[in-house]
Amino acid sequence: MKKIVVMSGKGGVGKSTVAANLAFMLSQKGNKTGLLDCDIHGPSIPKLLGLEDVRGLDSKEGKLEPIKLNGVKVFSMGFMLPSRDTPVVWRGPIKHKFIQEAIEKVDWGELDFLVIDLPPGTGDEVISIVQLAKPDGSVVVTTPQSVALEDVRKAVNFSIHVGVPVIGVIENMSGMLCPHCRKPIEVFGSGGGRKLAEEMAVPFVGSIPVDASIFRSGEEGKPFVKQNSESTRIFGKIVDELLENLETIGEEMKKLKEKAEKEKKEKGEG
Repeated sequence: MKKIVVMSGKGGVGKSTVAANLAFMLSQKGNKTGLLDCDIHGPSIPKLLGLEDVRGLDSKEGKLEPIKLNGVKVFSMGFMLPSRDTPVVWRGPIKHKFIQEAIEKVDWGELDFLVIDLPPGTGDEVISIVQLAKPDGSVVVTTPQSVALEDVRKAVNFSIHVGVPVIGVIENMSGMLCPHCRKPIEVFGSGGGRKLAEEMAVPFVGSIPVDASIFRSGEEGKPFVKQNSESTRIFGKIVDELLENLETIGEEMKKLKEKAEKEKKEKGEG
């Protein structure tokens, strides 16, 4: 199973929308996929998928059964709260325990991919998730504005620092598709994500436009990749590139591991 974390340096950039639709796009491509919402204080996945009224989960042989939605297995902190308005008032150790149980005590079964929606920033929860899940790669989401890009730089550096390869930077809300001519209009600017990726020597995998259909799908609790739209086609190409980068990095890591083991063996024999 490959684990992909979706992160950003700040909130409000569409990270959860990207995570949810990444999971469903992977499923549409024939992969057994899980989606883990690890944003403890602000879980958005239930709302985005129309699951905000789910309360509690069944358990079997000591493991929680995730919600199954259109072939994707979903688990979120939001399912465990008494109501959607209940705040989570926890200190660090309790958060760590919850994250550990979400990874180890949810019956994910056999998966090809587990997409993990991280909370904003690079604090305790993010560190715990990386330590416990050992992700194979990270997807970093930004918007074109400089205020977002400054925080996203921190997220990229964090991922590199903890040894999680960045398999792609995605620029969300990059221009708007005109509802009449379908040509892009740069409402918030564009190109900042690509420039950041080039400066930091990590892959830039594409831009998602501001599209009313994406907004509506989130409000209706439906992944936008289920629609036949230009945004879906754009996102499909982004996911293809992410998978290609993940495979390339995986092969490189395997070669490095084999080289290290060979050197260790030769050193021991010498």
